[in-house]
Amino acid sequence: MFGIENYLGFILAAMLLNLTPGTDSMYIITRSISQGQTAGFYSVLGITSGILVHTLLAALGLSVLLANAPTAFMIVKYIGAAYLCYLGLKMLLSKNSSSIANNLSKDPNVTSRKAVDGWQIYKQGVLTNTFNPKVALFFLAFFPQFIDASYAYGMLSFLMLGLTFATTGFIWCLSLALLASKFSKKLRENPKIESMMNKISGVVFMGLGIKLLTEKA
Repeated sequence: MFGIENYLGFILAAMLLNLTPGTDSMYIITRSISQGQTAGFYSVLGITSGILVHTLLAALGLSVLLANAPTAFMIVKYIGAAYLCYLGLKMLLSKNSSSIANNLSKDPNVTSRKAVDGWQIYKQGVLTNTFNPKVALFFLAFFPQFIDASYAYGMLSFLMLGLTFATTGFIWCLSLALLASKFSKKLRENPKIESMMNKISGVVFMGLGIKLLTEKA
């Protein structure tokens, strides 16, 4: 079907890979704990959208260019690492400790602020995943194992596998966000704890950025 071999095996492998902790999982968990369930949901949407971007790149053959061009790999790697460090530094330096009381405010302007915050979290999730070159290389290394080389429409095979991987990833990431956000409700009732969680999240993001920057290709 669509030039895909052992589709069930791919689904099982994708589920196992989704369970492996990584940058995306840490991003979702830290967002959910420090900012709540809504932030976690937006971060899941952002990460999933990033996966779809990589799916399109793989289908168009651009991932091959990334894998065979050391300069392109390093540029994307530095951009991704710098962006994670930027997010971490921004959270560390932030003095805005919005408590749960503010989130429950009856002010009509609160809704619009939430929407803006959600959009920002979504964009950050997209960029966090998109500018991680290891995701592109993973697609390039993993997907071909389940594609029939003689199939004339290889792009369609990549798209189908990418959509499948995005779906399994979305389900797992959403579960992470829901579980993590349950702990955040009580934590965020105390402004000091909320502020501390933001600082911890900042350290985690900076650590992830530095790790990505120092890892060998």
